[in-house]
Amino acid sequence: MSEDITTQVREHYAAAALAVGSGCGCGPQVDGPAADASCCDDPDFGATRYDPAETALLPLAAVEASLGCGNPMLVADLHEGERVLDLGSGGGIDVLLSARRVGPSGRAFGVDMTPEMLELARRNAAEAGATNVEFREGTIEDLPFGDASVDVVISNCVINLSADKTAVLAEAFRVLAPGGRFGVSDVVAEDRLSPAERAERGSHVGCIAGALSRAEYLDLLGGVGFVDAEVRFTHEVADGLHGALVRARRPEQV
Repeated sequence: MSEDITTQVREHYAAAALAVGSGCGCGPQVDGPAADASCCDDPDFGATRYDPAETALLPLAAVEASLGCGNPMLVADLHEGERVLDLGSGGGIDVLLSARRVGPSGRAFGVDMTPEMLELARRNAAEAGATNVEFREGTIEDLPFGDASVDVVISNCVINLSADKTAVLAEAFRVLAPGGRFGVSDVVAEDRLSPAERAERGSHVGCIAGALSRAEYLDLLGGVGFVDAEVRFTHEVADGLHGALVRARRPEQV
């Protein structure tokens, strides 16, 4: 079952990457292979969740490929010189925004399992002239990074797509340096909804069926070692499901 989900997600986002430049690839809520241009104006997903003044400075393809449900920059609190890793970096919008914040003395990494998205992200980085970025192929359940190698982990509407969220959060904890921060945007369900009720409201590739509840998210974060975890709903994307900002911290000492 988990392999089926991974295949569906990879195919869906490969199609979205290829659609960029020929309409619009945004809007993971769309269940088909890729969205049409009308989804670019969806207030719940995509580049509309960012400050237009910031996205205006990015390559158009990075903005069109934005598939998220929020803006992890709002919880990442990035500083000059930090190393930041974006889980499921897609077309690279959050890596490029992070690279500006951490400056030339910092480093912004992205990891994605979809070759089409990686190719698009690398083109966008080259167009942006970003020299402090790197994109690696891999899965968020088995990150191609060493222990304690980054200061901040971010993600935008990707963790809900994973079939093994415990592994994702454990890997995020592993690669964070002591005191490192976890700040992501994701779709999160109200605690009243069962997994079956979440599935009734949307598909897995549409970022709905695979969403954790708030309580489940907090339990998993605490279970792998994070502290000071919080989940804050920002906007409703379906009945009982919300775009949310999730924050936690790796302790200085474990």
